[in-house]
Amino acid sequence: MRNAPSLTRSLLAGAALALGLAGHAHAQTPGAPTKLVFGSNWYAQAEHGGFYQAVAEGIYKKHGLDVTIKMGGPQINVLQLLLAGQYDIAMGDDLQTYKGVEQGLPLVTVATTFQQSPTVLVSHPGPKTLADLKGKTLYIGQASETTYWPWLKTKYGFTEAQKKPYTFSVQPFLVDKNSAVQGYLASEPYTIETQGGFKPTVFLLGAYGYPPYAQTIVATKSGLAAKKDAIRRFVEASAEGWKSYLKNPAPGNALILKDNPQMTRALLNYGVEALRDARLVDGGDARTRGLLTMTDSRWKKTYDFMVREKLLSPKVDYRSAFTTEIVDQVRVLP
Repeated sequence: MRNAPSLTRSLLAGAALALGLAGHAHAQTPGAPTKLVFGSNWYAQAEHGGFYQAVAEGIYKKHGLDVTIKMGGPQINVLQLLLAGQYDIAMGDDLQTYKGVEQGLPLVTVATTFQQSPTVLVSHPGPKTLADLKGKTLYIGQASETTYWPWLKTKYGFTEAQKKPYTFSVQPFLVDKNSAVQGYLASEPYTIETQGGFKPTVFLLGAYGYPPYAQTIVATKSGLAAKKDAIRRFVEASAEGWKSYLKNPAPGNALILKDNPQMTRALLNYGVEALRDARLVDGGDARTRGLLTMTDSRWKKTYDFMVREKLLSPKVDYRSAFTTEIVDQVRVLP
């Protein structure tokens, strides 16, 4: 439901500035559950459900953790707060983390929520494949310039002439029957169905080979070194939370609605079904390696894409932005 993360200089510069202000997120009492502050990337929503479920059902507590989820929003620089020590771990993004590492930020990804990106292009009924959108008007936001737009141009031959600015209103798309609009799997399709009165055709970019993971779990390198066991327990508990949430989301949804009063039950229900249908959490490598898993080979595909499209310097070591050490130890199968 959020806009694609933009690899902006201001975002990363703000994060870099935070390094000089870094402090501890909290003090720890000996013998007490380990406290962790987890920063989310947006207002509470179905895409965060497994983490809220782990709080609601006491799963974190069972693993000896006292987890506080800090809700994100449009004015919150998650990386800045992570690097400043206000968060122990945070929701991240592959591309953004690589760019941060390129600029010298000590970031490391330890797990991922989604096995593929929830970014979609949504069209009126008619097109059967993503390639069928070539030549149609595409309402796409500026952040796409440093994320999926170069990939679309290279793989499908989309052109700048097709593109029009997306202002986060679907009205221009609803009027123009020969168009498509960017979105997130559990957001724009729902809005189009409710406002437009029809079921649109949805193309999930990850299903067509767009390589990045999505909604990763990121720590600082020093934070991971200091709290590796606690972060491992957080990943394992979160995986259990997601397994539970996909079966019965009611406990997690109750906390989501409490944290985000603007959320509706109808949109939450839609979001859960979208996650289930697309198997964003429990598909791909998660089927055999466990929920929240990542692989070296998949990160290499994202790295190769970024270098090819000149989004990242080839001098960056592709292994510098992640570690699979923790997910290799955590095997919570769907």
